[in-house]
Amino acid sequence: MIRLLVKWLLHALALLITAKLVPGFRIGSFTSALIAVLVIGLLNVTLGALLKLLTLPLGILTLGLFFLVINAIILELAGSITPGFRVETFGAALIGAVVLALLQMLFRMVLD
Repeated sequence: MIRLLVKWLLHALALLITAKLVPGFRIGSFTSALIAVLVIGLLNVTLGALLKLLTLPLGILTLGLFFLVINAIILELAGSITPGFRVETFGAALIGAVVLALLQMLFRMVLD
């Protein structure tokens, strides 16, 4: 249970760092980041899984790079429904998806 809480906090921290690095990516507060992480997680489990399943051949052809586009779509959707979290353009969402993936990979390496 503690590990899940630490992951949640680290993902929120990664979202805040991404907001500092990527223009067009805005987070109002740490609370907004925590809520946004929950919304992104729920969207990834539902819509993200469905989109990844439907576009699996394209994902294989692009060696998984197309899944970054799906993650960008999820980020844009989360930004549109989460108060205090906003992604202004698709380009910002795409760059944000890359930065988030790299930060989360780094945090995962530190935890394990």
